[in-house]
Amino acid sequence: MSSPELRLPAEWEPQAAVLLAWPHSGTDWAARLDDVEASCAALTAAISRFETAIVCTPDAEIGAHAAALVRDAGADLDRVRFVEIAYDDTWLRDSGPITLRTHDDRFVLLDFRFTGWGGKFEASLDDALVAALVKRGMFRRNAQRRRVDWALEGGAIESDGRGTIMTTWRCLHQRHPDQSREQIEATLRDALSAQRVLWLDQGCLQGDDTDAHVDTLARFAPDDAIVYQACSDPDDPHYVELEAMRRELEGLRTTDGKSYRLFPLAWPKPILDEGRRLAASYANYLVVNGAVLVPAYGDAVDDAAAQTTALAHPGREVVQIPCKPLIWQNGSLHCMTMQLPDGVLAQS
Repeated sequence: MSSPELRLPAEWEPQAAVLLAWPHSGTDWAARLDDVEASCAALTAAISRFETAIVCTPDAEIGAHAAALVRDAGADLDRVRFVEIAYDDTWLRDSGPITLRTHDDRFVLLDFRFTGWGGKFEASLDDALVAALVKRGMFRRNAQRRRVDWALEGGAIESDGRGTIMTTWRCLHQRHPDQSREQIEATLRDALSAQRVLWLDQGCLQGDDTDAHVDTLARFAPDDAIVYQACSDPDDPHYVELEAMRRELEGLRTTDGKSYRLFPLAWPKPILDEGRRLAASYANYLVVNGAVLVPAYGDAVDDAAAQTTALAHPGREVVQIPCKPLIWQNGSLHCMTMQLPDGVLAQS
């Protein structure tokens, strides 16, 4: 049974820091390392304007290299911490801790089994990441790690902070093909201390190897709003699927039985890499203290997507981050990061 004291905060609630991992030549980024390092430096610098960025590196040499690039990008180095730790990949949205909290500032660091997106990639180091961070003393003593022997990635779920989880059937059915929707939903409610789960059956992007993570498709926003990736081009192969998802979103109801306020994001032109379509989603943005960091792909509708995101998150500065290098490896800036709620970190 879920605990009424625990809840999964919404992303727009106060944060202590954002966790990310630096790309290096031992990762899949090796072929285009300079480009992705520039994007990561810009992302880290943007985070440091508003809160602490905790950057994982595999060793001191790469840490020093990353620090120089981050400094050159204009980061506030007083708000950047480097942690030496082993990892397979840089998508910490999916391997980092999913943190529950109580009203009196106790925390549970959920450590779900990470399988490399259903066994697609080696993931043993990433699966050990949360335990390794705890062992390094990163979190306060009132933050308890809880291992959950069930595959789930942070990008697969959205929380409104009030007990509602949104996810996609395509992803969770792929991870757990022998479980029914009712069984999966019961596990989500129990593990995430949630009261209900909203399912999306439609929606996917070419070039996405996560099996339709919800954070590439639809995102909760304050005051019963949902921001979603729309497709305005009837000739695009995504059109039918994303239109079906839009109709699903229109049918969702709040706990008060009302429709959600929907914010459709502009649709960029196809971005191809050696003939392969890349998953350029504007829904893959990150909310930080006082701001929203939004992807930019060098497309004419970058600004329109940023403006829509700003409308859904009023009172926050919007900062565009160059993310075209990131989608070469099938993710964007939200996939690269995991926010940590205010109060969970040990004093550095």
